[in-house]
Amino acid sequence: MSRSIQALAYARPSALTTEGGAGLLGLETSGGLTPVGREAHPQFFAGFLSSPQAAARGLLAVADVAAARYYQRTLRASLDPVVTAGGDRLRFESFSGCCGVYARLDVLPEGLDGADTGHGTTNVDVNNPLREALSRLSGDEPLHLRVGPDELAVTTLDGPVVEKKVPLPDRWLRGFAESQVITAAFDLRAELSAAEAVRFLRSLPRTTGTGPGSRAPLWVVPAGRTLRPTTRPVPGAVCLPGPERLTALQRVLRHATALRVYGPAGHDGAATAAAWEVAMPGMRLTLTLSPEPSRGFSGEGAVLEALAGDEAAADADLVSVLLSWEPRIDIADLAAQSGLSPQRVRAALTRLGTAGRVGYDAADAAYFHRELPYDAHRAEARNPRLTAARTLLADGAVHLHTPATTGSGTATVRSGERHYQVREAPGGVLSCTCQWWADYRGRRGPCKHALAVRMAHRERTTTATPSLTTTADTTTAAAGDTR
Repeated sequence: MSRSIQALAYARPSALTTEGGAGLLGLETSGGLTPVGREAHPQFFAGFLSSPQAAARGLLAVADVAAARYYQRTLRASLDPVVTAGGDRLRFESFSGCCGVYARLDVLPEGLDGADTGHGTTNVDVNNPLREALSRLSGDEPLHLRVGPDELAVTTLDGPVVEKKVPLPDRWLRGFAESQVITAAFDLRAELSAAEAVRFLRSLPRTTGTGPGSRAPLWVVPAGRTLRPTTRPVPGAVCLPGPERLTALQRVLRHATALRVYGPAGHDGAATAAAWEVAMPGMRLTLTLSPEPSRGFSGEGAVLEALAGDEAAADADLVSVLLSWEPRIDIADLAAQSGLSPQRVRAALTRLGTAGRVGYDAADAAYFHRELPYDAHRAEARNPRLTAARTLLADGAVHLHTPATTGSGTATVRSGERHYQVREAPGGVLSCTCQWWADYRGRRGPCKHALAVRMAHRERTTTATPSLTTTADTTTAAAGDTR
């Protein structure tokens, strides 16, 4: 796994203190982007929380996921959550170390009291002493939240006094990109009352096996006012692979007002991702699970089609300058401002999502703007299937057949010592004779051969010539026949 070191610099540690009978929760920020550019310690919010205990436990849940690995648990993981201020709400996000669980706490306008919310994205310091203090928080005493340094700290700041250096896996970066593309296809599948939500979540097994005989995922199906577990993917069922990965939701159950489950419209019996949302007064905590505990979001391949061509790149550049940390992106409004069709705007947002510049909120059924506080473009540059496909294309290994020979929509790809046949099925889906397609049938995105053929088709359309050779930079291409 490729890793780099992420340096997070804070002016001082985040802390929970008491003053005049009210709690003071100060969350310190690291370098991040705002409407005026990059700032060392941006300030996004200073005001009271409407539901202090729920917010504290929701933040702890997001921190729990950031510090957890639900697969290969012997390896430690710890990364400070990302916070995005959208003008009327705060969003705290994290990924598990294994990249199989995405957590987000949305503190909505009704959960923030008496102050304006800024705009921008950064990391926030959630240290062990703060976690312990938040765990001890009880009662309904007022809690003042400050995200970013206060005015006194700004005037006396002469450099960071707290610096964390943490490993940042490339697959963690790709997980942000993949999860928003996947959740954009989700719809609401079930909704439970608070009492039924508590009863159902507490009935789930805390551990599951990881051996070859325990690979079958668990499914749940709406049954009256609750959800009924089943081992078969019956119509209307939602996948729940690795139910122990919902443990972080236990933090907020006493504050729950509802449980909502989101998933894809249909499936072929194979495991799928799903999102589990606990609604609380003024906020929502959502955990999105990958299709299998051993399967991180980084390898799902949902972004590959968006990255394979350049036709949406120019549209994405245009749309990106119109974004301003909106909590809900209005596609019709962007279309009017940009002069693009809604379909092209959606394609541009997908492209921006591959760089982590937009996320998707299934509850709002809308994208939101954020700018991750690291070089998210590495999610594209370090994607092994994408770089391998570009290498195949650059090496002239793709041969598109003309209608006069074997028919349109077919191609041969030379990869190592072998030749693979790629065919286009109804609906534009490309199938391949390689082992990747045999194993996944397109459920984890296209293989490198199909991706190279897609690029070749687009290149032929653009250049109107039969040449399949490109001068694309292949310095980061994966070696060998890696799929």
